[in-house]
Amino acid sequence: MKKIKYLEIKNLLEKNFIDVSSKLSNNDIFLSIKTIQNATNADLSFFSNKKYSNLLKNTKAKACLIDLKYSNLLPKSCQPIIVNDPYFSLALITNMFNDQSLKSNGIISNHSIISSKSNLHDNIQINPFTSINDNCVIHDNVYIGSNVHIGPNVQIHKNVIIHDNVSISNSLIMENCEIKSGARIGGSGFGFEEKSKQKIFHSGNVIIKKNSSIGSNTTIDRAAFDSTIIGEFSNIDNLVQIAHNVIIGDYAIIAAQVGIAGSTNIGDFVKVGGQAGIAGHLFIGNNVTIAAKSGVTKNIPDNKIVAGFPAKDINLWKKEIIKNGLTK
Repeated sequence: MKKIKYLEIKNLLEKNFIDVSSKLSNNDIFLSIKTIQNATNADLSFFSNKKYSNLLKNTKAKACLIDLKYSNLLPKSCQPIIVNDPYFSLALITNMFNDQSLKSNGIISNHSIISSKSNLHDNIQINPFTSINDNCVIHDNVYIGSNVHIGPNVQIHKNVIIHDNVSISNSLIMENCEIKSGARIGGSGFGFEEKSKQKIFHSGNVIIKKNSSIGSNTTIDRAAFDSTIIGEFSNIDNLVQIAHNVIIGDYAIIAAQVGIAGSTNIGDFVKVGGQAGIAGHLFIGNNVTIAAKSGVTKNIPDNKIVAGFPAKDINLWKKEIIKNGLTK
């Protein structure tokens, strides 16, 4: 069990340009982070959603990350740690308590298969029953789980984590990415001539840029001729389908069971809710939010929030929902 001092928490937050204020001693210790209702007097908690404000008065937490305007709702037994953005602060601090992070131990299992036509750099961990095929380059400090199939034609850059049962081919995975269990990356897309059903051979690849995460059982198809691209710092949830030649910008958040059809171009800072569907050959602008279960059939300009099927401006969609409800 990790023991984290308040001084360590304070230093981490200040290092990330977060102002911190608390009456805690620098030597006060926390054993874990827990929710408001489940925390004990050895735990740190957090408050970032006002709909849970009624729970604050009964929390048993030793301290709570909280905005100043809500701090008076805490009991005297719980010391406020005043920060402007409690949830961002929480995200940073959780990594201090993480004792399960995967890091390469530099051991390559005797039960793995490594092609002589591949190039492995330093301190790579490869677990049993994994195969590395021709024309693969794997850089330093990469962790690869069990029963993983990599190649042909794959480059994996530094500090990438690949969990069990992943398949990657025809892809470039940049630094600090995480590929979760069961993901399928770089296979041929859904492409054929409609009348004859003649299949189109896909010769492109997939590029996943640095610091991105790909969820379990998500599929990302290789491009027909160029690249299917996932931008930097993007988070793709589980069971997402990303078709050939899709381009997704930086800082995307895409929830589970989303389907994106081929050759659609999505901008930066886009958020897509669960089970939404996006048709092919569309342009989705920067800072767009697509509500869960929406069906996107047309281009969306920058800074729009859309919902419904076919997806439209969310305020218009809400008015239609209310109108339809009144007429029933």
